[in-house]
Amino acid sequence: MSQVAISAPAHPPILDDEYARRFGGVARLYGPQALERFAAAHVCVIGIGGVGSWAAEALARCGVGKLTLIDLDHIAVSNTNRQIHALGDAYGMAKVDAMAERILQINPRAEISRIDDFVTRENVEALLGHPFDYVVDAIDAVKVKTAIVAFCKRTGKRVVTCGAAGGQLDPTRIRVTDLSRTIQDPLLAKVRGNLRRQHGFSKNPKAKFGIDAVFSDEPLRYPEPEQQACAVEVPAESSHAGIDDLAAAGQIEVVNAPPAPQPSQGPQGLACAGFGSSVCVTAVFGMVAASTALRAIAAA
Repeated sequence: MSQVAISAPAHPPILDDEYARRFGGVARLYGPQALERFAAAHVCVIGIGGVGSWAAEALARCGVGKLTLIDLDHIAVSNTNRQIHALGDAYGMAKVDAMAERILQINPRAEISRIDDFVTRENVEALLGHPFDYVVDAIDAVKVKTAIVAFCKRTGKRVVTCGAAGGQLDPTRIRVTDLSRTIQDPLLAKVRGNLRRQHGFSKNPKAKFGIDAVFSDEPLRYPEPEQQACAVEVPAESSHAGIDDLAAAGQIEVVNAPPAPQPSQGPQGLACAGFGSSVCVTAVFGMVAASTALRAIAAA
């Protein structure tokens, strides 16, 4: 793991003329006190991809003064359709590096910590045990999302967790609600089940978790039958059954679902490349997550 902080010389969060020119529109909407809170806030974004890159962009453009970006991945040509930093001259760059450079163009005063690593169940405490004002979870690994949410809940950190953004076309179907109330999202359904079984979250269907979640209630659209279908995070031979079980339980609806894949087929992970994706949806997921964080910080 490597962590590098890059920033301009330290400045107090003062609304001077330069800062006001950049972010005066934010102050006129949220109020000047809220903008001061944004400038002093430290937000962690986990996963700088199709959702997280847009969340980081929105936070930077609203004047958030400190950002920690966590991702081990590098920008690939296949990211072009949905990730804001996926430009021709950035292919091959670490996502945290490309995003940090972009943020400093938006706000030269920003303090940015780049953590070139993946969050795991083993390192979640080490990576997230800092005094963040808010955490944005924009990854798609069920077990790690579970660990992130459980750690934040246990330590009192405010967090918003994002559901799967693949296989959907309509950004107007995106909503934010308590994690216990999401529908039509197999990723969050798995996380919810893990939290109840492994971390003592209430099994009472009427009880809320106190965790904000971004999801879409749009039915999932599978690729054409000859293309790879995305799989639930279970062995490949049972992945299609996992989706079917969620559908049978009324938790999700699928559109043009392909036949069950053979045991050797299909990637793992609920938001993998097996589903198609549109920036019209992934970007809005990130914007809604950032908006949720900003409203909480403004109200603090």
